[in-house]
Amino acid sequence: MKRYPAFEPPEYVAWTADPALLDAFRATINAVPERKAVVARLSRDELLSLYARLIRARQHDIALARWVRQGVISKAWLGTGEEAATVGPVFALDPAVDFVAPMIRNAAACCDMGMPLADMLRAYLATADSPSGGHDLHAGSQAHHVLQPVSPVGVMVPVSAGVALAGRITGAPRVVMNWIGDGSVKSGASHEGLNFAAVQRLPVVYILQNNQVALGTRLEQHHAGGDFAEWPEAYGMAGWGFDGNNVLDAYAAAVLAVERCRRGEGPVLLLANTFRMGGHATHDEREARATFPAELFAYWGKRDPIGLFEAYLKGAGVLEAELADVEAAATAVVEAAADAALESRHHLPDPQTALTGVYAPD
Repeated sequence: MKRYPAFEPPEYVAWTADPALLDAFRATINAVPERKAVVARLSRDELLSLYARLIRARQHDIALARWVRQGVISKAWLGTGEEAATVGPVFALDPAVDFVAPMIRNAAACCDMGMPLADMLRAYLATADSPSGGHDLHAGSQAHHVLQPVSPVGVMVPVSAGVALAGRITGAPRVVMNWIGDGSVKSGASHEGLNFAAVQRLPVVYILQNNQVALGTRLEQHHAGGDFAEWPEAYGMAGWGFDGNNVLDAYAAAVLAVERCRRGEGPVLLLANTFRMGGHATHDEREARATFPAELFAYWGKRDPIGLFEAYLKGAGVLEAELADVEAAATAVVEAAADAALESRHHLPDPQTALTGVYAPD
């Protein structure tokens, strides 16, 4: 995979697969028989599709980072290093019936559900033809079953439960997938939503994405309850963990959760450990490096989810040239989307539309 020194974390620039970590990647997939069986059912084309989605997610972040450097936008919220925790679980859904409620760092969920990449990038430009009509950079699309994220992340937990409940009432066989962070689960709305989903046995897969930090507050500064392993039982719902940097483990864990929801057995709380290889946004990279020791960045830098999966595929017999073709195609899609979005740059919304969609009609 091509690396971009100007736009990626320094730990990724000269990245090579650590043999021990690659062995651990394989061992994780084989550790749970049910998950091993799920992964074994994946075809070669599906494995390459997962790889393409990971590349597309990384290239989306690189496009935004480039825009920041060029002065097109002032800052961007990136999910670099956390791609597997988004791409894997969404691959377990049926976009035709299921819904996702991502955080802003789970942007890959939007395009993986079918949202045009150009629209996702237009959201940052606040153009009239962006998904929110220039109102907000958080991108969503009802047509593609993507609930628009909001800054107070935890409030989407009860919203996700509500969408699942609406599906039950109307007879829609939907599963809702909602990502929440180690910090946002501390909000009152998050607790209420998890409890409501559990009591009503709603078909929601909640993914507690523990990236070790809430905004700029380290996990140990805001959390005294261990590694979250007991949280599912505390809420009275099923739950299990997965390696947030292993896209196959993420996929398999999510498949089992989605299947449980479809059987009417209630919500599932998945626990994913990963790490944000940067700041809260591009404007505070220096703060991120001051918040955590260099050793922690080095630790997670060796665990690049795309690099590890690429090495796994090579070990499974996929030729490097084939992977390069997949990468080139995914990169071309992002570059074309960025060009298309920039064409809308000066198509700003009419000020008269500022209140459109804010208040319900009389």
